[in-house]
Amino acid sequence: MTESYLRLRQICLVARELEPVVDDLCAVFGVQVCHRDPEVGQFGLHNALMPFGTSFIEVVAPTRDGTTAGRYLERRQGDGGYMVILDSEALPRWRTHVAEIGVRIAAPLTLGDYEGMQLHPRDTGGALLEINSTLGGADLQHGAYWPAGPHWRDHVSTERVEGIAGAVLQGADPAALARQWGRILQRPVTQATDWQLDVDNATLRFTDATDGRGEGLAAVTVQVRDAEAIRRAAQARALPSDIDSVTVCGVRFELASHPQRN
Repeated sequence: MTESYLRLRQICLVARELEPVVDDLCAVFGVQVCHRDPEVGQFGLHNALMPFGTSFIEVVAPTRDGTTAGRYLERRQGDGGYMVILDSEALPRWRTHVAEIGVRIAAPLTLGDYEGMQLHPRDTGGALLEINSTLGGADLQHGAYWPAGPHWRDHVSTERVEGIAGAVLQGADPAALARQWGRILQRPVTQATDWQLDVDNATLRFTDATDGRGEGLAAVTVQVRDAEAIRRAAQARALPSDIDSVTVCGVRFELASHPQRN
């Protein structure tokens, strides 16, 4: 029997225009596009995924009017964070759990060896939350991860960035938001500086929404090897930056140099 796990595997950003954001991410973090998924076309989107170590940043952008992503761009006043995506060993226990606590599945996803479920944002708050599973994906370093395509390992570049260490969700009531995510993910919630919960490889933090953009995914914590190169590249592209972060696609990327948990 496969040991159970729950990992932060992918962060999805949403942009009005795809390629400028992809270019910024690749130039700033020294990463490469590993996959573009034609399946997202059915939702009126196009996309690109880039490995950040063994996790991924995805960018989606609308290709037509009237999409959910397009409405999200309008509601949050421009490019920004969109989805927090976790992977696990199998979905049956999660389907049973979310049904028991009254959280709806907005979109069940199945394709070959991959299954996923996007939870209803009115039941989660904060951001779109997805849990998925790919057969053979237990090996974080080398295992399959269907959303990133079959050749993602060939595109991993870790000279500047080693992985994703966390995400920050903002809202009007961070404590309530944290408790709801803890209830959904079956993880204890604690309060240090911020309300937070841990999954196996990352920390999710919950803060006040103070930027006028409302509830949403505000920041991503990335484990870095060369923060100075990242800052220089951001400044060369006229992207906002400071000693601790750079901003791409309306999302603050916090630069963390402490050891990342496995």
